[in-house]
Amino acid sequence: MKIDLALFFQLQALYTDYALAVDSGHWDAWPEFFTDECEYKLQPRENHERGFPLSTLSFESKGMLMDRAYAIRETLFHDPYYQRHVVGTPVVREVRDGVIHSEANYAVFRTKFNKDSTVFNVGRYIDEVVTTPQGLKFAKRWCIYDSEMIPNSIIYPI
Repeated sequence: MKIDLALFFQLQALYTDYALAVDSGHWDAWPEFFTDECEYKLQPRENHERGFPLSTLSFESKGMLMDRAYAIRETLFHDPYYQRHVVGTPVVREVRDGVIHSEANYAVFRTKFNKDSTVFNVGRYIDEVVTTPQGLKFAKRWCIYDSEMIPNSIIYPI
């Protein structure tokens, strides 16, 4: 699937800026990468491939993402950690009706204070991206992770 180079660079910047925001702990910036009517979910690969709807996290609007960002900052009690995303170059699968259907592999590393870094979550993003007056935004971001076993809590966005 072909898209023009300028649009591809904008798509790449969206992926990069997203990773920088969540790795830097800019939780209020995280919902701004999405449209008002959006879908964000973190789902095991097995459930995704079998068509099962069960997800570890599932949010259906920017408002729900804003609630999660508030919870991260103000209400969730957890052992703090740093995370670092390594995201592959997005692959454009299709452009249909103004929607860019793209995917990219990701790996998230976690570092707890005074501990070694570990592989935290690995998988692929399956995205639908649209053009808005503010630039490209995610209308859908599915984080499909490979491992059947995950840490007992996932606090920060993947």
